[in-house]
Amino acid sequence: MTEGNVNKTVDELKIEQWLQTRKEEGRRIDPDVAEVMWSYVQTLDHYGVHPDLPDDCQQIGREYFARSPDSDIWVSFYDLPDETEIRLWERHKSVLAFPAGLELLVE
Repeated sequence: MTEGNVNKTVDELKIEQWLQTRKEEGRRIDPDVAEVMWSYVQTLDHYGVHPDLPDDCQQIGREYFARSPDSDIWVSFYDLPDETEIRLWERHKSVLAFPAGLELLVE
């Protein structure tokens, strides 16, 4: 165990490892064949792994995810390499973006 992990609980370490698998999976996603989707989730806890968020951090928003066609692991766009995220937006903007005019309602 590294010095930075001394005060962490087993649950915290498991969550960190679980989140690390998302980052690793994100590096393997090919944006030319990836599947994408969006969902309303906690904006500060995209994967829902932190059940004890303080009240002032409880906020729901539209977040974006991608996965390889042969994988069941959805990866937050925040955990993708920048180039992959940009390419996914280019390829799937019609699916991911708000419908025309709807963005005016959320400003």
